[in-house]
Amino acid sequence: MMASAVAYHLSWWYRTTHILSAPVPPTAPPPYYLHSRPNSLPPPPPPHLSSTSSFSPLLLRYKPTVDVPRPMAPPAAYEEALSCLSSLITRRTRADGFNKGDCFDLMLDYIKILDLEESISKLNVIHVAGTKGKGSTCTFTESILRNCGFRTGLFTSPHLIDVRERFRLDGVEVSEDKFLEYFWWCWNRLQEKTNDDVPMPTFFRFLALLAFKIFAQEQVDVAIFEVGLGGKFDATNVVQAPIVCGISSLGYDHMEILGNTLRQIAGEKAGIFKQGVPAYTVPQPEEAMSALKDRAAHLGVSLQVASPLGKELLKTQQLGLHGEHQYLNAGLAVALSSTWLQRTGHAESLFSNSSSSLPEQFARGLAMANLQGRAQVVPDPHISMQTLSSSVGGLVFYLDGAHSPESLEVCARWFSHVSREETKVSDPLEGESHNIGKSTKARPYTFVQLYVSQRSSTVTSTSSEYLCSPWDPLRQGPFRTKSVSVQQGWF
Repeated sequence: MMASAVAYHLSWWYRTTHILSAPVPPTAPPPYYLHSRPNSLPPPPPPHLSSTSSFSPLLLRYKPTVDVPRPMAPPAAYEEALSCLSSLITRRTRADGFNKGDCFDLMLDYIKILDLEESISKLNVIHVAGTKGKGSTCTFTESILRNCGFRTGLFTSPHLIDVRERFRLDGVEVSEDKFLEYFWWCWNRLQEKTNDDVPMPTFFRFLALLAFKIFAQEQVDVAIFEVGLGGKFDATNVVQAPIVCGISSLGYDHMEILGNTLRQIAGEKAGIFKQGVPAYTVPQPEEAMSALKDRAAHLGVSLQVASPLGKELLKTQQLGLHGEHQYLNAGLAVALSSTWLQRTGHAESLFSNSSSSLPEQFARGLAMANLQGRAQVVPDPHISMQTLSSSVGGLVFYLDGAHSPESLEVCARWFSHVSREETKVSDPLEGESHNIGKSTKARPYTFVQLYVSQRSSTVTSTSSEYLCSPWDPLRQGPFRTKSVSVQQGWF
């Protein structure tokens, strides 16, 4: 049986299927609020950079690893931190009335408590907002600059299994011991200094503060921040002078907060624009583009539209993130990376030694980009590859974080493409490749959708519409749908 999961809360889903083994502390919030440590293989090492590369000045600065192997923190210590972190998730829904400006001002108070003003101002930040593709754009950008030899910090959301996925140093999620070191540094100071007027930060704001602390302390060359929600009042928008900003594809999402029209939503996303800081976007609906241009003109921002990346520029390589829509995100990432290099004084040494329009470091970075839960094919490791190779049988998950009508259409088109072809998927246990997509008879499919209850039934009806359209391969065999509602508070 095959399943397609569209979800933001796969950590809850993994717990219900017994993939996670960490116990739930007795006094902790309900299980779906926890962000537990999985039993997983160690992360892959950072990519090898050839010593023969023409980009030697930057390669000398590359640090081959960020986490020197040290004894892992005791499980109880990590679980204690996760329990504290979970306590910051409130049960206030996103539709509750509140003053967004007042909430944002609290971030400034937290930064003062943690004495992070100067540290944040010294970070060379790339800031990316958008409705769809901002996480992929950030991932491409980080991989490009890491392959150019820079020490990178990447902050994205949400995570799938472990909260440390949100913090990457040189492409690897931060180690448990470093996470604990910085977590308690921030937690203890905030606990000591907060009060009724300035309460403890909510979940996402605390994580943003933690990211600023980690990246500043680890002295990254570039810090790439994905906006959590909106832009203008997002916790990441405390950065006053980023190097460059980006806006990925815009659509309808979080309308109870951002507004009911594309113009209103685009205006909130454009809140990350800063005077004198160049910005890039992708082709947008006219209503959204008009709002972006108006905001850019008001601030004197140079706003340019990045074209989708041409496949021919990659030559024999393919994007590390799959789906035709990723060429749009890759084009934006190339523009952001190029501008960052130019504004930090490194572009000349890179492009002068490049014989093609796309430097080899860029192509390699785009090919090596990796982000779980985006057009990801995962065979169940407990099912033998011999079973997977049979005509029918084997459990394969097609995972994507689509959560809006537009992104669900993209997800369905990707699934249509990948399920029709003989797709090769690496055995997660043996590192081998096997054909799994070819079948001599119809295969059963189940569409499993996990969604936040506040997002209504629109997503469910939309996904069913796209997945049952005439071009969809699900019509070739048995097809069932299953939706699971996940409660969530305001974070």
